Amino acid sequence: MAGDVPKFDANDARPLTRVAVAIIERVVDGEYQVLFAQRPVGKAYAGYWEFPGGKIEANETVIEALIREIDEELGIHIRSAILWRSERFSYEHAHVELNFCRSSDWSGEPQGREGQAFAWQVPNAINLAPLLPALHAPESGVLAGLRDLF
Repeated sequence: MAGDVPKFDANDARPLTRVAVAIIERVVDGEYQVLFAQRPVGKAYAGYWEFPGGKIEANETVIEALIREIDEELGIHIRSAILWRSERFSYEHAHVELNFCRSSDWSGEPQGREGQAFAWQVPNAINLAPLLPALHAPESGVLAGLRDLF
């Protein structure tokens, strides 16, 4: 599993797991930063860094799931967010749709409620490793898109 870069397989017959992913943004001293969280022990890709988020439950919108998941995981209240991009990947353990949402309208201080570490990073100078493989996938435009924002 480690190091494998997932690709989307349109023929993957497994149920699609829809995930709300938060790109929590802030500007400190004129520097644009985004929040990463480290996947906790017991989950697939434990120890890998990712944008926080979680599964979208039945009858939830992407934004509703985002607000719930970020409060549960990090104790941050998302006041508003926009769906920025969606990407699909076929991992060994799951067939996923990652719905990346951007939010600069939030309150609270991040707390690792699941024991996970977190870190603020500048998109063009990320110094965390390992990053979740989907972020390295050639068809993923997330990191490049963030670098182009500011």
